[in-house]
Amino acid sequence: MNQDLSIFQLVLHASWVVQAVMLLLVGVSISSWAAIFRKLFSLGKVKALNDDFERNFWSGTNMSDLFATAVKNAAHGGPMERIFASGMREFQKLRERRITDSATLMDGARRAMRASFQREMDVIETHLSFLASVGSVSPYVGLFGTVWGIMHAFTGLAALQQVTLATVAPGIAEALVATAIGLFAAIPAVVSYNRFARDIDRIAIRLETFIEEFSNILQRNLSVPQAGAQ
Repeated sequence: MNQDLSIFQLVLHASWVVQAVMLLLVGVSISSWAAIFRKLFSLGKVKALNDDFERNFWSGTNMSDLFATAVKNAAHGGPMERIFASGMREFQKLRERRITDSATLMDGARRAMRASFQREMDVIETHLSFLASVGSVSPYVGLFGTVWGIMHAFTGLAALQQVTLATVAPGIAEALVATAIGLFAAIPAVVSYNRFARDIDRIAIRLETFIEEFSNILQRNLSVPQAGAQ
């Protein structure tokens, strides 16, 4: 009995529908863990790059030098650096066109930074919806496998004249494994989604704060012919 009720034996003797559900959930779980680790490393990298750029930004380095460095690091820099480059580029383009109206200059720079902000957030939020889907759908997929397995087990018992716990238990246990695998896939996805969503909100607030601070610096430098030092 112990051998028959081992996890391996339960999966091996389950109906093909339940086995297909288990296989699907295992695949989803592996994909979910891969997405979790990718997101964990990517968010850590984003935070580190933002920290490095913000440290340089507030160190008193000339903005023209920062802009030149940001342009060179466009492919490898952080979100904050690319947002800065977008705003600075638009600001300089408008000034090169002899536009002197402060409202026009600031509106153009802010719109450029906001557009860059939205692009960066789209990239940062990649795979987050997948984790949300895994967390919400996996338990129901597992439950479907359980219901199907129990139905299949009771259908097989209909032909027996005498039914005991020993004859019912294996079929029900086989079906419940599907629910267990569904929960195994869903719980890490839900926990990770909540943590990543909180971290992304903090990154978004930090980037929005930087946009406002940089806008204030540009406003103060409007009287200077070319954007200079902070």
